[in-house]
Amino acid sequence: MLKTYLILICLILSNFLSAQVNKFSTPLPIVYLNTNGTDIPDEPKINAEMRIAWHEDGTANSTEDPAEHFTGDIRIEIRGSSSQMFPKKSYGFELMDAEGADMDFPLLGMPEEEDWILYAPYSDKSLIRNVLTFTLAEKLSDYAPRCRFVELFLNNEYMGVYVLMEKIKRDKNRVDIAKLKPEDISGEELTGGYIIKIDKTTGSGGSGWYSEFENEKQRHTFYQYEYPGYDEINDVQAGYIQEYIRKFETALYNRAFDPQDGYQQYINIRSFIDYFIINEIGKNVDAYRLSTFIYKDKNEKLNLGPVWDFNLAFGNANYYDAWETFGLQMYADLGDDEWQNPFWWRRFMGDRFFTKQLRCRWNELFANVMSPASVVAMVDSLVTLLEEPAERNFQRWQVLGVWVWPNYFVAQTYDIEINWLKNWIYERMRSLHLAVPGDCESDPGVPIEFAFDAFPNPFVRTLKLKIISEASISYRFQLFDLNGAFLKEKQLNATEGENLFEIDLPGLLSGVYFYRLSYGENTFSGKLVKLK
Repeated sequence: MLKTYLILICLILSNFLSAQVNKFSTPLPIVYLNTNGTDIPDEPKINAEMRIAWHEDGTANSTEDPAEHFTGDIRIEIRGSSSQMFPKKSYGFELMDAEGADMDFPLLGMPEEEDWILYAPYSDKSLIRNVLTFTLAEKLSDYAPRCRFVELFLNNEYMGVYVLMEKIKRDKNRVDIAKLKPEDISGEELTGGYIIKIDKTTGSGGSGWYSEFENEKQRHTFYQYEYPGYDEINDVQAGYIQEYIRKFETALYNRAFDPQDGYQQYINIRSFIDYFIINEIGKNVDAYRLSTFIYKDKNEKLNLGPVWDFNLAFGNANYYDAWETFGLQMYADLGDDEWQNPFWWRRFMGDRFFTKQLRCRWNELFANVMSPASVVAMVDSLVTLLEEPAERNFQRWQVLGVWVWPNYFVAQTYDIEINWLKNWIYERMRSLHLAVPGDCESDPGVPIEFAFDAFPNPFVRTLKLKIISEASISYRFQLFDLNGAFLKEKQLNATEGENLFEIDLPGLLSGVYFYRLSYGENTFSGKLVKLK
């Protein structure tokens, strides 16, 4: 009797929860996908139907509303690389008309197009890291992918909070560059438009070319054809864009820093600076080496961007020090990872003109749209929109309090997850304000190339400090407690190249400390954790 009673209670509770998830109103658009029971593969795309219920006037949407915004046919497949291991899948899809031809449509008020993505935040339990980044990026670049939060049903099963977003592609409303036709093989017509990608080879046919130049790990960056694709670009066009990038890299590798005759004649330096700033704000573990796009229009220079794929940013990765709020991810030790940073970035840091513009741009943004308060206000705005949808999402995907690769922090509740993220952003922004190189007001005569790393962190007794410098310089290392009280100072005489120093700290109590490394008027700060 008791067993029957318990089964009855479970059925009632199950039906109640199911009704909660399948009958609701929401501030988000509701997307319905129907594949007639067919599993969606990695590739090729399969045919399906999509319907969207959305009130353009901003009023709440309901599962009982008719799907009047859009009803039509699509071709859909799973997308992503490492994220494909998660049960909550991301999808790429194309709209098509009744005859099966590609069809443009302005989904959710975004500019009309045929290619779209349904991104599934899963390991990102804030649900907002990508949307937050695109919101920041659109404030300082010509284009960042537009996106909208939605709630998704697949074959009548609730799938949680997704992000409907634009795919990066050549289009007048996306990456606005000229269309490169097969017959464009000479003169001005050959000079654009191109989109090149630095990324894992999955999904791009693995077709492209390697840079001639090694980075500090003796790796050569691999460039892939994104537009025209590897199966569309002809030999003349491939040769042109390879040679153009080779000239840029040659000038930079040889430290041709003259603004007129050096590497800057090949690139839009502002786009590289803005890319650096966005990726370092989030301390993106994939920055520079993955999901990196470069585009070139006719008779124009190379532009870096648009930014892409920040689900592992803002402290959400437990490797390569990406969870730490201090230090530049550009200098992170990536070990033997197959995917390494291009050599460019350390060269850029050796160009006084580049670092001066970088610092001035950072100061401008930090005082306005990229202030810690402004970024956290964006977080609050996004989270307010997701208040009820997030609850349904985590009812469907019960990952709160559960480690999901590659989480660094695991929160028991959504509120704790968001509070941790906001605290991380505050600490990161303050640290980055100190770490961004360059001097906006004067030329301090900094070394051509400089990098440092304090490790291990946490440490027990002995701290190691690696300094890479192309000049003989005397550095001053200072240690402070949490209250700012001075504890220790040591002079470090570095020579050209890589230097390794050891600092013995016996008797230091366990806890959090701050260090300062300085030379001349240049100061770099960071946080250390001392273990027992």
